[in-house]
Amino acid sequence: MKLATLPVAVRHVPILANPASLSALLPRYYVTQTNPNKSTPPTSKRRAVTPFNDDGRVNWADLSAGEKAARATQQTFNFGFILAGLGLTGAVVYLLFTEVFSPDSRVANFSRAVDLIKKDPACQAALGDPKKILAHGEETYNRWKRSRPIASTIAQDRYGVEHLKMHFYLEGPLNQGVAHLHMTRHPKQGDGDFEYRYLFVDVKGHQRIYVINNEEEKNASGAPGRKTRFLGINWG
Repeated sequence: MKLATLPVAVRHVPILANPASLSALLPRYYVTQTNPNKSTPPTSKRRAVTPFNDDGRVNWADLSAGEKAARATQQTFNFGFILAGLGLTGAVVYLLFTEVFSPDSRVANFSRAVDLIKKDPACQAALGDPKKILAHGEETYNRWKRSRPIASTIAQDRYGVEHLKMHFYLEGPLNQGVAHLHMTRHPKQGDGDFEYRYLFVDVKGHQRIYVINNEEEKNASGAPGRKTRFLGINWG
């Protein structure tokens, strides 16, 4: 008996010559090793709060006792600095008002005295055109006349009367002169304004020019009523 032979089909499987392509077909497995003795790194610690580096970012509840004291010290210093600034500002404003803007300031009295001198006919004859008369304070190294300080004093006598005395310099087209001013303010005056005692101008080669002279009127009015004191009794 003869066995029948069946045809067998042979399939050729291509062999991959490139190992890289073979590794692409296989699944990859990764293994990580951990060290049980190594702990996780701690979180970053915040900077200690001091009076010099406190910016207010850390909450008050998170501060230690020392840090709370540091923040309180810083805030107290800042508050005191603000108060000092306000006090200094108030002092500057008060000084500007009393010396410049007040109607009874030295600058205001100086300006009024210069206007009276320019309007006086005798001063115009001695100094020249009133529009060209210049007034300034003491001579300094600075050539600008506006920077020359005006010499003035305010004193109080034993009766409480304030005496304002001032002198300044005048320059006109014809001559130069020196002006002298004396004003008083009595403590019982309701308005508190200064009153003229005298205002005169000395020009070289001319007699003293009195723009205002209340000294003679006061002396004349007080002469008849002058009393003599003897043995503790006022006579006359």
